[in-house]
Order: sequence, then structure tokens, then C-alpha cells
Amino acid sequence: MSRIGRQPIAVPDGVDVSIQPEIVSVKGPKGELWEAKARAIEVREDDGELLVSRPTDRGEHRALHGLTRSLIANMVEGVTQGFEKRLEIQGVGYRATMQGQNLQLAVGYSHPVIVEVPAGIEFEVPQPTQIIVRGISKQLVGETAARIRKTRPPEPYKGKGIRYAGEHVLRKVGKRA
Repeated sequence: MSRIGRQPIAVPDGVDVSIQPEIVSVKGPKGELWEAKARAIEVREDDGELLVSRPTDRGEHRALHGLTRSLIANMVEGVTQGFEKRLEIQGVGYRATMQGQNLQLAVGYSHPVIVEVPAGIEFEVPQPTQIIVRGISKQLVGETAARIRKTRPPEPYKGKGIRYAGEHVLRKVGKRA
């Protein structure tokens, strides 16, 4: 193996990393995650750091190298700190409430929209117009937040809908008389 990742991944105390030929698993205080990796990419542990290396400088190996390093770094961060996405609801009468573990959205349809909580994810509604999605898997948190946003994406004329916190929605000018 010729190239070693320029940024080693620091492994904090209390995190166990198991490296097999095709699977890397990370176990920490918040839970356990695993990810498949390409056989060509080598991952090794050295003095509390994970080093990812590739065999050649070919494009496919460079791409897999960066992908593998990012996925492992996200797993280590997920099992120690976790991830969260914040959503905001804008619109008259639009609101979110918790119904047991599930999320109930009133976003302008004739019926409430119920979003079931996937395994490893938890919802929090601090205010009726805010939703927080938390979990240890960055991919699952982002995917769940995107699914919630998809129920009523922000529209460009009045800005009503569900958006990510801090997301800027370009507004269009309406009809003129």
C-alpha cells in the first residue's frame, strides 16, 4: 500500500474499533455502527488513530480512499457525540406534535401526516414549529430529515413549508395587477 491518508482519524477512549477484511465496526457509548469497505482499501489502527491507505493513485482507488475515510470518521463521531438535524415549519396552522414515538405533522393537508420513527432515530419537538432529528448514523439522520421535509417542501411565493434550520428559500414575485 503506497498512500496513507493525510488525516488520521483519532479514536477517543471508550471507543472500540473492529477491522475485518470487508467490514469496519465501531462501538462506543451511544451505540454500535458498521460499514462495508472495499478490499483494496486498507484500514489499520496505530496508537489510538485509524489510518486509511490505498494501493495506487488510480481514480477509483482515490475515490474509495476518501469515501472510506469519511465514513469511518462519521461512525466514530456518531458513536461518541451523535448527529442532529433541525427543521423549521413555517405557515399559518402548520405544526408538529409527538404522538407516542412517532411525529404527527399538520401541514395544510386534509389529514395529519404521521412520520414513523426508524430504528436508531429519535424525534424531539421543543416548539410546535421546530423538529429535531437525532441519531448516531449521519446517513440515517439526514435521510429521515429529508423525508420529513419532503412532506411539504418550502414553496417560493409565501415561503410556507418545512425547511432546514438556516435554509434560505429564494422567493419569487407574485402576479402583478
